[in-house]
Amino acid sequence: MSSVADNPIVHFVGAGPGDAELITVKGARLLREAKVVVYAGSLVDRELVRTYAPGAEVHDSAALTLEETTALLARAVADGRRAVRLHTGDPSIYGAIQEQMVELDRLGIGYEVVPGVTSAFAAAASLKQELTLPEVSQTVIITRLAGRTPVPERERLAEIARIGATLVIYLSVGMIEQVVAELLQGAYTPATPAAVVSRASWPDEQAVEGTLADIADKVRSSGIGKQAIILVGDVLKARREGLKARSLLYDGGFSHEFRTGIIT
Repeated sequence: MSSVADNPIVHFVGAGPGDAELITVKGARLLREAKVVVYAGSLVDRELVRTYAPGAEVHDSAALTLEETTALLARAVADGRRAVRLHTGDPSIYGAIQEQMVELDRLGIGYEVVPGVTSAFAAAASLKQELTLPEVSQTVIITRLAGRTPVPERERLAEIARIGATLVIYLSVGMIEQVVAELLQGAYTPATPAAVVSRASWPDEQAVEGTLADIADKVRSSGIGKQAIILVGDVLKARREGLKARSLLYDGGFSHEFRTGIIT
């Protein structure tokens, strides 16, 4: 029977949003077992790598090309060494892992993906805010403004803003004025709550809260310039104004598979 050691593969691992304790148990184990780690040094804390993979050969991919990172991983696999490609947050969100997997496919190298906690959820946790609330919003949209990476025309922020759902906007805080302008073309108003969380879960985490009328000024005043998540939507009113409705999940009169409701 073959094993991973017999047929080494690459593990793409989500490092989590920043706090070293927010990597998954599986991700931490794979790091400890890794002999080669290629990590996204512009976003992943080097201390996390030192903590979980102190003896590994470590490469920072921040200055590398796709071909160079692939070559490092391919060499590790050819040498029979366990390799981890460590990404910030969850690799499936703006992680650029698809193109890496295509390259590994081309080389006949196997791989697995281990999910992580994306910064959207670390930001929500920081704000102590549920993103889906009954009768307010049951939809969360993860999106971004176009930058060097274009966004399909149908996904322009002004188009998405027509829905009025809870929005989590990555990679756009440096264009906060444009974010606000596009959102106001949709279902949101100047009074719609907004929050920005920079480096969620890191020791130097920073958060500002306001509305679409003043969030841009607050962001500029705070000095937040990058690595921040923008959250927008009426769910952000809940802690200030109270809940519009409670869910049925724990309602005493609601029956489901695990409980018979009591009608009073």
